[in-house]
Amino acid sequence: MDGTADRSELLTIPLVEARRDGPIAVVQAERARFEVLFRAGRAHYGPLFLSLGDRLTKTWLDDCPTPYRADLDACAAAHPGAGVYMLNLSYEWSCTTAVGVPPSGRGNRLLRTLDWPLKGLGRNVVVARMAGAAGPWFNVAWPGFAGAATAMAPGRFAAALNQPPMKKYTSSCWLDWAVERTRVWRRRLLPPTHLLRWVFETCETYENARAVLAETPIAVPAFFSLSGVDGHQGCVIERTETAAFIRDGGNVSIANHWVKAPIAGRARGLDSPGRFALMEACRDRVEDGFDWVRAPILNPTTRLAVTANALTGSLQVRGYEPEGPVTRDFAL
Repeated sequence: MDGTADRSELLTIPLVEARRDGPIAVVQAERARFEVLFRAGRAHYGPLFLSLGDRLTKTWLDDCPTPYRADLDACAAAHPGAGVYMLNLSYEWSCTTAVGVPPSGRGNRLLRTLDWPLKGLGRNVVVARMAGAAGPWFNVAWPGFAGAATAMAPGRFAAALNQPPMKKYTSSCWLDWAVERTRVWRRRLLPPTHLLRWVFETCETYENARAVLAETPIAVPAFFSLSGVDGHQGCVIERTETAAFIRDGGNVSIANHWVKAPIAGRARGLDSPGRFALMEACRDRVEDGFDWVRAPILNPTTRLAVTANALTGSLQVRGYEPEGPVTRDFAL
């Protein structure tokens, strides 16, 4: 992870014109990436786990109030094997995110990395230009992904989703995972990635997005980072299924541990306190780009880094694999 890859070997991140056709348009435009990702999913999780996960997830979705079930079904129909449903709702990632006023003083800026042990995500990231009732927006995603985890709507806001710690019920991490999955199957609420997509499609302002992200019941806890067009428009919303703990002020950071909410849990990802501390230290002084992506924010599971500013409409994206950067920098 020394970042010294030959630029001639770096891949180009495509811009896909999905508009209102949604995720299936991304699959159709980038079918090779779509198939590579699901081969990687089979290799990482195993075909039996993917098949079982798909069946359980489809049953759960039957009573889930998501408006994106048809998109999931369309993506699954385009893939001959299992995995679309399970991988869309697995939430096995960790992240480091910040919002704040950049050194230029123009607007508010989102800095974000996404970590996931699944190899291939960095090589196959895409930027999809989407559209909804509130206007156009850019989804940093992968072919077959029906939600949103990192996105920017020019002139409105940018936002990202992090995972909180796993709740601790027993002395066993695996038992705690099973307990939490069972609790999730009993909740027929909106997945956080689907709520974030809904916000980009329907919310016209930062204030509207903040309210929806804070007040809408969700199936699992989540951290939402929201960055608007004014310097003071920046917050982190630490969510349980039905409650919100909000840190406002324009300049805030989050990794994968609770900061404001009085909640404990099992650590998620590599060195969440260290990643949070580094982001707090560099957030307000680094220029746009990716000089801030260094250890421990950068680690062997880092797959994506994003810098976004809704006021200027700028979006920068870089893909990573364990060996370091694997894409040329995408820039709007």
